[in-house]
Amino acid sequence: MTERGEDPAILFYTPRWLWKGWEGGKIHALMMDLDIGLCSEVEKKQKKKMLLDYLWENLRLHNWWAYRYYLCELLALLNVVGQMFLMNRFFDGAFLTFGIDVLRFLESDQEDRIDPMIYVFPRMTKCTFYKYGVSGEVERHDAVCILPLNVVNEKIYVFLWFWFLFLGMLSFVTILYRIVIIFSPRTRVYLLRLRFRLVRREAVETIVRRSKVGDWFLLYMLGENLDTVIYRDVMHELANKLASRHHHSVPGIKGELQEA
Repeated sequence: MTERGEDPAILFYTPRWLWKGWEGGKIHALMMDLDIGLCSEVEKKQKKKMLLDYLWENLRLHNWWAYRYYLCELLALLNVVGQMFLMNRFFDGAFLTFGIDVLRFLESDQEDRIDPMIYVFPRMTKCTFYKYGVSGEVERHDAVCILPLNVVNEKIYVFLWFWFLFLGMLSFVTILYRIVIIFSPRTRVYLLRLRFRLVRREAVETIVRRSKVGDWFLLYMLGENLDTVIYRDVMHELANKLASRHHHSVPGIKGELQEA
């Protein structure tokens, strides 16, 4: 029983395990303790330059890295759906509609309703006991046994049904969100601006326009972990380098970098 109970937990952990292997500590390595922002100005400038050099030299090369993360999110959705079908098979086809049946039972008239929880998890059953009688022969006794554990089990599986439904819907919305991000550069600009307001809009637009979705994903993850001021400076410098490649600068950023 314990081994069977561990299998679903392993399946839920698999996407995280895969991503930890594929990610390889990239974000932690690129942070270089810049999440604190308390190092000296000389050290801070050196680390910012190292980070900027990496982003510049590996620009447009992070798509496969990002798509593996999106694959893990897809695996999470497939796992939830697969778990529901496995449960349904285990309960002889009663699990897929288990939560709906329980809600209908609660709303139906008391005279007509049949409790689906009792159908799946019977609370009483016929038991057969064998014991030695007075003559020394084995006697058979039929009795009605109460199964108190099923009272707990039925509540657990009702919760699991709604929990799986919630996880499935959340995972499905996440997949739709990722699809929009992949095919809509405007959405990527909006999300960066919404999350990191210190970065100028012109810089964000320049970076998104001249990079790929994998670069956007890496920059977004870095922004979640770096000091906000340091992240702003790195984004502005990267945008200016991208703009300089095409013989023009990003408005309002050049002077700002010189002051910094």
